[in-house]
Amino acid sequence: MSSPYRIALLGRTAEAILSMPSAGVLRVAIDGVDGAGKTVFADELAEVIEGMGRTTIRASVDSFHNPRAVRYRRGARSPRGFFLDSYNYSRLRTLLLDPLAPGGSGRYRVAMFDHRSDSERFSSELQAPPGSILLLDGIFLHRPELRSCWDYSIFLRVGFHRSIARCAGRDGCSADPLAAENRRYVVGQQLYLRSCAPERCATLVIDNNDLSAPWVVGDECVGTVRPR
Repeated sequence: MSSPYRIALLGRTAEAILSMPSAGVLRVAIDGVDGAGKTVFADELAEVIEGMGRTTIRASVDSFHNPRAVRYRRGARSPRGFFLDSYNYSRLRTLLLDPLAPGGSGRYRVAMFDHRSDSERFSSELQAPPGSILLLDGIFLHRPELRSCWDYSIFLRVGFHRSIARCAGRDGCSADPLAAENRRYVVGQQLYLRSCAPERCATLVIDNNDLSAPWVVGDECVGTVRPR
């Protein structure tokens, strides 16, 4: 994935984040639908930031799932249930986001639940070094209850035809966004896009349909030109 366009965009995004004043920890969200490329982008961004001399903390909202009984209480195929019940945002804030907020203790955990085993799995409690940067990837990160947590946020724009195809390659599901097995996830994320308007809330919107040539949407201050 390391093309000149991608390397340049990662570098300029890192510079934009590092230019923000902070006496403590900067909290950065990397949002997007399933298959948008959030985890890879966040990992690559962390590497660039670390190369610029700053410490990063990597975490994913997927380590803060609700138990299966909560996730599927509206039905296993419910898109509304996927949107509303997937994650324990109270625990996410208590264990990770609030301790890293201004005035917080700096003592944090990056995980509390393993959805595969459907059981609590708390990571070790750590102390954040001053000046470190949290990079949290996940879906639904611009929900109203989380928006105030971000010092900087990124939304990766990817069409469902592309994102579901990526999920199919990763998880073995159907590559058709209209397939019945994908309805819970596609429609649930459409509910999020309509009700929370993450592109309007994000600091930076990146079109990540082409992994080798991502480009910044409507934000020339980052200095990335759309590849032609």
